Amino acid sequence: MIVCANFKANKTRQETHAYMAVVESFVSANDISDTVIVFPPFTALGHEQRNILIGAQNGYPVRNGAFTGEIALEQLEEFGIGTILIGHSERRHVLGESQKFIAEKFRFFAEKGFAIVYCVGEPLEVREEGNDALMAYIEKQFEGIDLEYADLVIAYEPVWAIGTGLTPSLRDIELIHGALRAKTSAPLLYGGSVKVDNAREIMGLENVDGVLVGSAALSANDFCEMIAQAAELGASGR
Repeated sequence: MIVCANFKANKTRQETHAYMAVVESFVSANDISDTVIVFPPFTALGHEQRNILIGAQNGYPVRNGAFTGEIALEQLEEFGIGTILIGHSERRHVLGESQKFIAEKFRFFAEKGFAIVYCVGEPLEVREEGNDALMAYIEKQFEGIDLEYADLVIAYEPVWAIGTGLTPSLRDIELIHGALRAKTSAPLLYGGSVKVDNAREIMGLENVDGVLVGSAALSANDFCEMIAQAAELGASGR
């Protein structure tokens, strides 16, 4: 299983270090073998990586340069970052990143050997059109993306479920992940209003290899509980 926490624009550097101390201690004490990734804000990327991977929420596809407000490869390398989140719906729909630019970022960081958690998902109006329209929409989000890239993880996040408390039915999640599995052998995560109360049943679904958690992971104790659920599922043979 892969269990990820995306802090977005939350937590200070000090708060992140305190959070990491709790989670690292839990992972160590419970001999967790699952992959745990935390995507903190850029100000907290300097945390030393121990038994948890630290990833960047974004990156500009250059080594360095005149790109105000961005973070580039040179800065990520300084912090020892080799994992990146690309294609998150907030980058697409709030910040206006095009598929062409997202694919450019993907190619750049893949060439640099980064582990990439690549996000796809549909808005509510597409979901309401049915599964064929949904998959056609997601297919466009794979344009320019190498689905055979060795260090790829795909996170399916329905846009309408992020931060709303709403989630697709378990059957819907399973159907979409089954369709995605037919396209790639990469691990498949689910994201979108994942929380302690539903993480276990979501991770127990066929073709769900873990979760990408937003606001519900801001509590270190809650995130640890989701890590424990993943470990229990693994121990039971799921």
